[in-house]
Amino acid sequence: MRLALSALLLFTALPAAADTADGESLLAMDWEGIVAAAEGGEVNVFMWGGAQNINDYVTGWVGDRLSEEYGITLNLVPLTDTSDAVNIVLGEKEAGADDTGAVDLIWINGENFRTMRQGDLVWCGWTDALPNDTLVDWDNPSIANDFGVPVDGCEAPWSTAQFAFGHDEARTPEPPRSIPELIEWVHANPGRFTYPAPPDFNGSAFVRHVFYHAAGGPDALLGPFDQATFDAAAKEAWAILNDLEPDLWREGETYPTSITQLQQMFANSEVDLIFDYNPSQFGVLVENGTFPATVRSYGLDGGTIGNTNYLTIPYNSPNKAAALVAVNLMLSAEAQLEKARPDVWGAPPAIDLSQVPEDIRAEFDALPQHPSVVPAAELAESALPELQGEWVSAIDDGWRENVGR
Repeated sequence: MRLALSALLLFTALPAAADTADGESLLAMDWEGIVAAAEGGEVNVFMWGGAQNINDYVTGWVGDRLSEEYGITLNLVPLTDTSDAVNIVLGEKEAGADDTGAVDLIWINGENFRTMRQGDLVWCGWTDALPNDTLVDWDNPSIANDFGVPVDGCEAPWSTAQFAFGHDEARTPEPPRSIPELIEWVHANPGRFTYPAPPDFNGSAFVRHVFYHAAGGPDALLGPFDQATFDAAAKEAWAILNDLEPDLWREGETYPTSITQLQQMFANSEVDLIFDYNPSQFGVLVENGTFPATVRSYGLDGGTIGNTNYLTIPYNSPNKAAALVAVNLMLSAEAQLEKARPDVWGAPPAIDLSQVPEDIRAEFDALPQHPSVVPAAELAESALPELQGEWVSAIDDGWRENVGR
């Protein structure tokens, strides 16, 4: 089992306090009963920890309110890869730890959620127990399905996101605005572009954009995995990426291992283009002085990939009541508004704003737009769908076998 160091340390150190009620009995209670069961407890939140502003929001705004209003202690376990949390739960299931898990809440989507569903590692049927579930538009297919896998009450949406590219207007005034233009640009500007090696989340998403281009668009790839369709697109995609390698940073001999490393390379002018599945990070990095004020993010003419990310509760969480209270708070209009503030996170909300109180909706409308962050509405005009998890795994594995080597 591969664990991030920080996760392993907390995994061995967390106290064993637990809610007094199991999942089935919790769902038989009204909300007041669930809150009573959660009071004075804790919730161990495992999530990607690569952005300090996101960590600060969870431990600060969310953690403070859980403590003040419910007496719940939030323990944040920052991960390098969400699969580390999935592997912890899988290892516990194999060891028979069905009531004493270390993980109460995971920030998740895509292949990791699919793995948990297939392995019976996730608790389901709880979302409609949350008062703030009324704010979620479950009729929206992009909310009700996680990379093509039905949610079925097994997770609650937390944020939406869409991939965007970035450039510094001062040194790259005319960046490439499509995958074909990017290919030409890389060859014309050797050494000035690279991407994190999959399975890094952002690097994997970049490779999928090239794969979509090779397939003639995502439509041919939607639905269940098809080996023949994959093989035809993969042959072209690997040819494109291998052809790019000699003109990448360090001639493609090595790749960054994370988006954080790529951000630092861009800040140091080692590369001239960057991207992120969380466009708000461009504004955050400008504000903290990592990027210059002349950085701008943008979408591609042919669109960029977007998705919804979620919060899920493992089947063996011993603190399910506290986890439910935490998710309900994180779904609230107030929490989603705070998360959307550009100086906090800038993440688009996962709730239906038509359902929130008018005064909070007015605050959403009045949020300032950071000049370095492409408006979410502009990106959404040409959003591309994510693929089912089996496609994503096959693309990542294929890249390692045929490109990364």
